[in-house]
Amino acid sequence: MTAAFKSQLDAALGFFYPEVCQLCEQQRATAKEGYVCARCWQSVRFIVPPFCACCGLPYEGEITTPFECSNCREMDLHFRWARAAVASEGIVRGVIHRYKYNSARWFEPFLAGLLIRQAAPTLRGGEWDMIVPVPLFKIREREREFNQSERLARRLAEAVSLPVRTDLLVRTQPTMTQTKLTRTKRAENVRDAFGLREGARLQGERVVVVDDVLTTGATTSACAKILRSAGAGDVCVWTVARGL
Repeated sequence: MTAAFKSQLDAALGFFYPEVCQLCEQQRATAKEGYVCARCWQSVRFIVPPFCACCGLPYEGEITTPFECSNCREMDLHFRWARAAVASEGIVRGVIHRYKYNSARWFEPFLAGLLIRQAAPTLRGGEWDMIVPVPLFKIREREREFNQSERLARRLAEAVSLPVRTDLLVRTQPTMTQTKLTRTKRAENVRDAFGLREGARLQGERVVVVDDVLTTGATTSACAKILRSAGAGDVCVWTVARGL
């Protein structure tokens, strides 16, 4: 997305939406800010150490040595590590829900900004080769009219100068929403949900899988398994939010 196009998009949004926070409806907020004001933004909880070395689940206390949570010790995860920018709570949870299910795409700059702020420093060092968003099943993407993971991935990719590859993974079957499923049911739900696009191969490339929310890691791990089977040399995960 070029700077000129962004400027035109902001102007168009400004015409249809007043420059007011779409959460508190009291403070000023612009399209560039995703219509989230500074006061609401301050309630966001960024994830900082200590957290699980594998899935990034944050912990309270003075833990200074690397550790894995019980969830990761009991699951067969196929990514090396997963990280999230912020906790999925409060306004973040509400914004993600409205963005995904109510087509509130004006929140996208806010969500992408959170992801870029936390992920970019670790992705600019040259260790990773590409970004792969978690795909939606084709019918669901048609109904929603966009894939939130792909849109967020493209914004992150632009910030860190990495290519986005949507020609590798495909969602082969619809799945129930993971929100209310147990850890075991989540893994079962997505076990055969992804596949490799015909003719897709990798030759040791290091892949960053991007999604909007990570809870147990079942979805992104299923994607990582397919990518490794296709020849990926390494797989990590970045998401906007982490379910607690």
